[in-house]
Amino acid sequence: MKDLITAIGLLFFIEGLIIAMFPSRIKNIVKFIEHTPIKKLRLYGVFFLALGFLIVWYVKN
Repeated sequence: MKDLITAIGLLFFIEGLIIAMFPSRIKNIVKFIEHTPIKKLRLYGVFFLALGFLIVWYVKN
C-alpha cells in the first residue's frame, strides 16, 4: 500500500511540474486531444497502460 501511495504522489508531482513549466503547451495539447478521435485516444491509453505495467513488472522482478 505504501508503494501505491508513493507512486500516486510521484505522479502528481511530475504532472504538476510539467504543468508549471509548460502551461501554454499544455493548453495546446488539450486542444489537440479534443479533436482526436475517441478510438485513437483509447489506443494511446491502452498502449501507455501496457507500457507502464511492463516497466513496473520489470523493475519489481
